[in-house]
Amino acid sequence: MVSSASAIGVEIKGASLRYLDTSAPTLANLTLTIPKGQWTTLLGRSGCGKTTVLRYLAGLLDDKVEWCGHLTTDDGLPLSDRVAYMAQQDLLLPWLSIVDNVCLSRKFGQTNQSERPEHDVKQRAKSLLEQVGLADYKHAKPNQLSGGMRQRVALARTLMQDKPIVLMDEPFSALDAVTRHKLQTLSAELLKDKTVVLITHDPQEAVRLAQRLYVLQGAPANAQSLEVPKTHPPRVLDAQCAQLQQSILEQLESDYA
Repeated sequence: MVSSASAIGVEIKGASLRYLDTSAPTLANLTLTIPKGQWTTLLGRSGCGKTTVLRYLAGLLDDKVEWCGHLTTDDGLPLSDRVAYMAQQDLLLPWLSIVDNVCLSRKFGQTNQSERPEHDVKQRAKSLLEQVGLADYKHAKPNQLSGGMRQRVALARTLMQDKPIVLMDEPFSALDAVTRHKLQTLSAELLKDKTVVLITHDPQEAVRLAQRLYVLQGAPANAQSLEVPKTHPPRVLDAQCAQLQQSILEQLESDYA
């Protein structure tokens, strides 16, 4: 797939996060380097601030959070209107067909899609559904699809936005192991030219997909970078990958001690 949106690298420096109903910060002195055109994965215990980092990148923080820090992009431009968000829930509207759910992304606030003629929008949505293997279901309703198929629709909808940065908040966690593996492979293929930030609780998923990997640890949490294999994702899980998974588990377990 050829994208019209060039990938962007992002860096967060010295960030701290505090929820206003607590006195102690959740994150402190957080520094993340998110290389352009690569997959960056974040792991950490529940409540360590992972999703809030994504919401910050997406410009979705509310007034219940105090965030301090410095964000830069490698082209010097703001992130506004350059981010697509794929959540754990597919968020499909049950009364719309699959193709119309994909077309909804043109209404998510971006200008490029809304300027396209309706026919072009529909054709692009159908093309994306073909890429995710759902061309025969374009007129179906969401309740006619399995969980894995619904997440493929959500992936097509994310691609429809054609943003240089894609934020993924545990999008495969509710799927069975085989379906999750297939969706990981498909996402790695279709998002290979994007800058992707993936939150996951699954060390195996992180190792399989990451080109930059961070574990959020401590209280307040900070980011520890782990070296990943040089092979390109999605990886075949070999002995080196198994050793990295074990290291991740040991680091995560230390936060529950």
